[in-house]
Amino acid sequence: MNLTEMKKYLMSLSLILGLLVIRTSTSKSQELTSDASGTGGIIAAGPSSSVKAGLYILKQGGNAVDAAAAVIFNLAVSDYGLFCIGGEVPFMFYEAGIKKVIVFKGMGGAPLDPKAIEWYYENGIPKNGIRSATVPSAVSTVMTALETKGTMSFEMIISPTLALLDSNKKEWHRNLAITLRKLVETEKITPGSREDKIRAARDRFYKGDIADELNNYYISSGAFLRKRDLEAHKTVIEEPVSVSYKGLTVYKCNTWTQGPVLLQSLKLLENFDIKQMGFFKADYIHVTTEAMKLAYADRDKYYGDPAYVTVPLKQLISDHYAAIRYPLIDMKNASHDIRPGDPVKMKPLGGKGEYRPGEKGTTTCVVIDKWGNVVAATPSANPEYGICESLGIAHNTRLSSLNTEKGHPNSIAPGKRPRITLTPTIVLKDKKPFLAMSVAGGDMQDQVSLQLFLDIVEFGMMPKEAIASSRIYTNHIEDSFNPSPDAAVRSGKTAVLDIYKTDLSVVDDLTGRGHIVNIVKVPIAHPVMISIDQMTGISYAATQRGKRCGVVSPVK
Repeated sequence: MNLTEMKKYLMSLSLILGLLVIRTSTSKSQELTSDASGTGGIIAAGPSSSVKAGLYILKQGGNAVDAAAAVIFNLAVSDYGLFCIGGEVPFMFYEAGIKKVIVFKGMGGAPLDPKAIEWYYENGIPKNGIRSATVPSAVSTVMTALETKGTMSFEMIISPTLALLDSNKKEWHRNLAITLRKLVETEKITPGSREDKIRAARDRFYKGDIADELNNYYISSGAFLRKRDLEAHKTVIEEPVSVSYKGLTVYKCNTWTQGPVLLQSLKLLENFDIKQMGFFKADYIHVTTEAMKLAYADRDKYYGDPAYVTVPLKQLISDHYAAIRYPLIDMKNASHDIRPGDPVKMKPLGGKGEYRPGEKGTTTCVVIDKWGNVVAATPSANPEYGICESLGIAHNTRLSSLNTEKGHPNSIAPGKRPRITLTPTIVLKDKKPFLAMSVAGGDMQDQVSLQLFLDIVEFGMMPKEAIASSRIYTNHIEDSFNPSPDAAVRSGKTAVLDIYKTDLSVVDDLTGRGHIVNIVKVPIAHPVMISIDQMTGISYAATQRGKRCGVVSPVK
């Protein structure tokens, strides 16, 4: 296909995307919610252009990975500021044919140069700009998923993004389109299988002339990253972490994310009759808050990149550990202390606690195809970006999710991945999809995911109802975006509890137990979710706060 033919193709594609109607209904609450249901494939993600990109791929016969790849690349343009092409994206995939969940480890590492790491310890980790960037990993993550579990070409899945870039007038749009077309060019001229072609395109970004140009930018901008960091980067495919809860299996990414904190919270709450307490009654809010405090205390003391530190994860999510920890929850009093346990010696308390949220940028992506394959991914990149203008490639600022406290599991080291808040969720029932979620909102993400899960499982809500329901957020945690070496500086507002939508009697009750209640006027975090009715095969999606959902075959 020559340039003229490509332009005509993209123009026709743009028209096709404009005709794909996203079936939603909206509620006139303080914050817009949307929902959709269907059987032929469904997507809940960011702005409508990205949802349409994924729907287009599903309509062309692509699977969930193909569609998610189209969505995520498109989000780098449509949701720029919440995600960028040089960002990161934890990517979970359930493969219907083998009934198994895998994780694409979508996070880049710190620079490999030991002198760069010394500089960070001496000067601190900046919160934005190119010196706060890890190796850009999103391109590798998505292309590795496409190569190994997709069915389409990179040229096909990137076409909606190129159409979007061509319709805009910013200089970086034009430059990024040129960069992406170089990858398409490499794919087309490379001999061999579909997988060989996609791998070659990926390698041009990380090992070829694009990497050379990025290296020149790194040197000229004062960055510590170099081409060797790009060459060394690899998207690892790994097993997820999981626990069982009332006949469901809940899957999360490992401790290079905060994901297992949701699993720890569930193991504690399993010891209480949540349903009997009643939705958003004072007892329910209190016990959920106190369980999260205990789980997050362990997150902040033990979690880190498992390739660099030994995390006692098996013990942390064990029945035994939950059994000795849950009695610490006093139903009459809110704890004002940070209380990590000792999962190795199996003691309920394990010494002094480490100890809040501040993320500006994250978006969402959940896809289910007509075959029952599922993707749950959480693309992110906090501004202010370091930008290689000539390539149109903006870089993440995720290095600030490491810290400079020597000896801490999440302290910076050469090549080490930060322990990030990004945390998609897949839930199975009898090895078949039951629920998938992605939440934007920094440290809020797993707190909100936990509550949405309980809304569905304990209180029988549908996604639309759960998304619009009341929520809480405990500030009783460490700030995942404060790289200070001092745990006290990383600390938040102990015992402060944000609440969205409740009545004064509940507030009075919680205040009487010692909670410092702060009423917020907008929903907490930015969730999207899809549930699957295993009897009918109908999927139900719901989103909130600027996110959208759409279906291939809507329920009449």
